[in-house]
Amino acid sequence: RSMVKKYLSRTYAFLVYLFLYMPIFLLILFSFNDSRYGGRWQGFTFKWYTELFSDGSIMESLYTTIIVAVIASIISTVIGTISAIAIHNMSPRKKAILTNLSYIPMVNPDIVIGISLLSFFSILNLKLGYITLILAHITFNIPYVIFAVLPKLQQLNPNIEEAALDLGATPIQAFFKVILPEIMPGIITGSLLAFTLSLDDFIVSFFTTGSGVSTLSIKVYSMTKRGISPKINALSSLMFIAVLALMLLLQLRDAKNKSQSDNVR
Repeated sequence: RSMVKKYLSRTYAFLVYLFLYMPIFLLILFSFNDSRYGGRWQGFTFKWYTELFSDGSIMESLYTTIIVAVIASIISTVIGTISAIAIHNMSPRKKAILTNLSYIPMVNPDIVIGISLLSFFSILNLKLGYITLILAHITFNIPYVIFAVLPKLQQLNPNIEEAALDLGATPIQAFFKVILPEIMPGIITGSLLAFTLSLDDFIVSFFTTGSGVSTLSIKVYSMTKRGISPKINALSSLMFIAVLALMLLLQLRDAKNKSQSDNVR
């Protein structure tokens, strides 16, 4: 019975992952399809990749998306980390209140966030463009960073900072040399999550961007009216491979650090 249960659980897990990743595999496959329409296979080609890098409008949207994602993820990571530390050091009642308040932007529909930010920027008389787009991305990324860092703070030995202070470290030295390395995995996770969410966002970007500033998601949406080019399949494939490579490098780094710490022990 245990062997049957083990076989069924593995089969179930395989089918779940197949369902999740099959569309991505098909996307990558049809990025090499010679046909402009993805309904049928007409031969293997690299032309969509070559045409991708010669399409100025798509590349400009990609550069805008990456610049906004990098800036927003860096700033939101800093603000989210500081906020997580502040929440962690509060009394239980205040901690519960702020934790629940931090959940609200995560469960709110994107259209509510987009419209509310648009109204807020209009009240402040801010011209829609790069600045408002980056501010919007920072706003919805901060809660994700907070909830990525908080678990690491909760796992932290509460006496470790006091021990560093007793050994002569200043509060700043204790934070950067003792606390920060311990919570760094959570910070990296939060920054990667913020980066990918920023790359993926459409609705909030649609409401908070201005004329002449177009992210990749908005560009793809504008192309749906006349048919999405296979160049988007090629671009999506490259982005997936880049994110996958980054995740593998981080996993190898974590495994290396874990093996080194085990050897020290």
